[in-house]
Amino acid sequence: MNAEKRLEIFKRLSVAIPQPTTELEYGSTFELLIAVILSAQATDKGVNIATRKLFKIANTPPAIVNLGVAGLESYIKTIGLYHAKAKNIIACCTQLIQKHDALVPNTRAALEALSGVGRKTANVILNTAFGDPTIAVDTHLFRLGNRTKLATGKNVLQVEQKYLKTIPKEFMHDAHHLLILHGRYTCTARAPKCGECCIVDLCEFKDKIIPKIHLMAGEDNLGLA
Repeated sequence: MNAEKRLEIFKRLSVAIPQPTTELEYGSTFELLIAVILSAQATDKGVNIATRKLFKIANTPPAIVNLGVAGLESYIKTIGLYHAKAKNIIACCTQLIQKHDALVPNTRAALEALSGVGRKTANVILNTAFGDPTIAVDTHLFRLGNRTKLATGKNVLQVEQKYLKTIPKEFMHDAHHLLILHGRYTCTARAPKCGECCIVDLCEFKDKIIPKIHLMAGEDNLGLA
């Protein structure tokens, strides 16, 4: 895929998704961190239901530590892997208190040193909370990269590196959320909604179904390939 086509793809996505941001609900960087840790193998909707109750009671590292594992579990037990997540979050909050004055650090190394925080979570925090041009490759971005040919790779790191290398600079900050929302609601895993897709004529997915209306409207852009 050439640079001209990539630029047009992100231009269209930015029009279709004018407010690209996370669907996790949070009021502070710390709340975002906890929500992202909880979101692993869980839906944002499910996480929001749990954190609405949790954050009313405890939304700082000391307050969550005071809940203890069992107390925290009572708020997040509807979320997958809640027992392991509760342990990691208590350990993470303890580390924040002991090493970072109860504040969320703004470097990759410090974030990834926290319990329950891997590269993807660190990328989300760096991008969403601190405005860094990072790309957190989840299942949606991995699928989208390989399906559309925006960023191909056999593993998450390869796809992330390809995205970072090829995404137009002006869209680097918003690219993660543009792609995740497009993947969540349009370019879905089992039945991509090609008929509703704003980049259907630019996408290089070989099995897509292009409605005639899209083909006629975008036939000039098809020449970008």
